[in-house]
Amino acid sequence: MSTSKDKRLLDEVRNYMRLKHYSIHTERTYCDWIKRFVHFHKMSSRDDLKNGEKKIEAFLTHLAVK
Repeated sequence: MSTSKDKRLLDEVRNYMRLKHYSIHTERTYCDWIKRFVHFHKMSSRDDLKNGEKKIEAFLTHLAVK
């Protein structure tokens, strides 16, 4: 599921969260949800993050219905 681009995105998220002193539990939770979001939309590059609001809405709707 993870590509090198996914890993870089998650590394950036982790680095930011550590800079802001988030707990390790929060970091893991956020990264897990990001992975689920990326997998749900079958994203393979950062360009796939475009139209993010619609994608977030679709993902949340899926979670609510599922």
